[in-house]
Amino acid sequence: MLTVLGITFPIFAMVALGYALVLRGVFRPDDLKVFGKYVMNIALPALVFHAVASRPAAEVFNLGYMGVYLGAAVATIALGFVWFSATQDPARRGVAVMGTACPNSGFVGYPLMLVILPDTAGLILALNMLVENVVIIPLVLMVMELGKPKGQGHPLARLGKMLFGVVKRPLVIGMALGLAVSLSGVALPGPVERLVTLVSASAAAIALLVIGGSLVGLPIRGSIPLAGQIAFGKLVVMPAAAALLLALAGRFGVVLPHELAVAVVLTAALPMIAIYTVFAQEAGHAGLASLAQFLATTASFVTLNALIYLLV
Repeated sequence: MLTVLGITFPIFAMVALGYALVLRGVFRPDDLKVFGKYVMNIALPALVFHAVASRPAAEVFNLGYMGVYLGAAVATIALGFVWFSATQDPARRGVAVMGTACPNSGFVGYPLMLVILPDTAGLILALNMLVENVVIIPLVLMVMELGKPKGQGHPLARLGKMLFGVVKRPLVIGMALGLAVSLSGVALPGPVERLVTLVSASAAAIALLVIGGSLVGLPIRGSIPLAGQIAFGKLVVMPAAAALLLALAGRFGVVLPHELAVAVVLTAALPMIAIYTVFAQEAGHAGLASLAQFLATTASFVTLNALIYLLV
């Protein structure tokens, strides 16, 4: 266990450092928003581009990994929808379902994979972002739309707007450009590859600082029992679903390499996406989302270390 803690210490130490820097006034919360924009719009897209462009297209589209990850997310969404429909109003249901099924692959997952699985961390991020941006996030946004009052536009129009928003994401654009390079079979010129590598290397540390700093000043209010259920769904239910699907896939002859099998369960066990509270604010429940995010992020120190001890 001490070895595991030695592996994860840099991850959570950077999160704690980000929290301390904002708490002490070295950085303001608005500064962290700028850092977050840099990571999401420049560093991670460059990382995904390089990870996809430097590999054969067949390796990028690992259907076994994507199938298990997507299946775990859909199963968690379905379970969450049934449970929270029975216990909450539609608006809270949408916020709760999103919290249980959207891992933070960019700001927490990539730095974690970089330490544990350095050779495949970029590929894992690309696979995760493909599944999340194309399917998971639009799906949970549709669940949140179901909780909004009627008369806010035709559902198909809102769906089209969401899908257009996904296509415009820098991460998706970076992935598409990387795929184009991969399919062309042309290697990146040396200076371009060094530039992309340099930018990509800045993603992990800054992302973790943003996660820690964003916890300062969160409007921690709302239902603690409901926030606890959301955190439990994210940290326990979704990784359990991923592990179960891995076992079922093996029964049908679909066996993932050990590194990818570890990665898909750890990805499912990550706390929720950084912009979770932004989406929840639109539904009027930013406080609930903030509380759930705070609980999940702090509790993940225990749950992720336990999973790494069992899997790695």
